[in-house]
Amino acid sequence: MKDNFSGHAADYARYRPTYPQELIAHLAGIAPAQQLACDCATGNGQVAGMLAAHFNQVVATDISENQLKNAMQLPNITYKVEQAEQSSLSDRSVDLIVVAQAVHWFDFDRFYKEVERVLKPDGVIAVIGYGLLKTSLSLDKVIEHFYSKVLDGYWDPERRYLDEGYRTIPFPFEELELPKFSSSYAWTPDDLIGYLNTWSAVKHYEKQQGHNPVQLVEKQIREAFEGQTTTVTFDILTRVGKVHHS
Repeated sequence: MKDNFSGHAADYARYRPTYPQELIAHLAGIAPAQQLACDCATGNGQVAGMLAAHFNQVVATDISENQLKNAMQLPNITYKVEQAEQSSLSDRSVDLIVVAQAVHWFDFDRFYKEVERVLKPDGVIAVIGYGLLKTSLSLDKVIEHFYSKVLDGYWDPERRYLDEGYRTIPFPFEELELPKFSSSYAWTPDDLIGYLNTWSAVKHYEKQQGHNPVQLVEKQIREAFEGQTTTVTFDILTRVGKVHHS
């Protein structure tokens, strides 16, 4: 699994969108019990913290020790530096596994074998994420140009799975249909610029070109704001399934 995010863990914690409480409550409600949930590639522990409100215990894993240092601390969350594909969890011990905005970095075959091993009968696997944000027409144009033209060639190839709404990932489970969820925020220009700075392609560009590409569009972004804030919406991508042990 790649680690694109250790270097800017604090920014990541500050600017990345969160998931709707209703989505996490829905997932907890379809799990066979509320004893143990696992958040794979937890990053700053954002989803782990939400799961902790619904489950007795949460195990949250990440390969980045630096990310875990910034993670929220709660008495019923245990953080572990380990790969999602190779966890220390016991066989058939987990009610719900969540992977937020990360499954595209995993070795699918190895990870899904691990999911089969650790989930209880009728345990739930939830792959969630979000694609490109939506805002006003004029801002969307600037962001779209930045995303697909300025950063062309700087995105990791795995990014296409998000562009395709996670519909094209392998998903060898009995799939469950979920309602549609989205997250909306009132953002200032600085919030939006802070968020763009967390994009992995921005980091790759910076490394190769020696300057930050966000600066190339910052003026256009500020000009496209009609007031002091704008509404930004992220549609949540979901693939949710159950494991039936033979």
